[in-house]
Parts: sequence; C-alpha cells; structure tokens
Amino acid sequence: MTEQQLIEQGYRKYEGEGIDVYYALNLCKHAGKCVKGSAEAFDPKRKPWILPNAETSVEMARIIDTCPTKALQYIVKEQK
Repeated sequence: MTEQQLIEQGYRKYEGEGIDVYYALNLCKHAGKCVKGSAEAFDPKRKPWILPNAETSVEMARIIDTCPTKALQYIVKEQK
C-alpha cells in the first residue's frame, strides 16, 4: 500500500530514518504484540507512542508484521 492509501484509510504516520510506521486506532484490538516486541519502540503511555528509530528497520518490520489486525503498517525507505 502507498502512503497516500494508508493516510486515506485513517492511518497516522510516525516518520523514521529508515522506516515510516503507520497506525490505525480504529483497527487496533490491543493484542499487545508490538509492545511485547519492543517496549522501547512502542509505549502507549508515551507521546509519540511509536518511535520508529528505536529499533532497526528490519526489526521494526518484523514486529509490525506480527500485528494480527494490520493496525500497524510500514513503508521502508530507500537507502541512499
């Protein structure tokens, strides 16, 4: 999916250096897989609650891929 499609579907963007993370509250069922995957990158008590640079892009993608509802999505940026 493109960034425009994600935004149009209600996702909020959290920009990182190597990866942008997108979150849709309306899809989230609070399974907690993201927080269990990395409490440093995902902390619902913090604002912003997602820090894409807290983990490597590869690790962020791995964690996001465990989201059962797809409330979390990502776009990996081109490496220059």
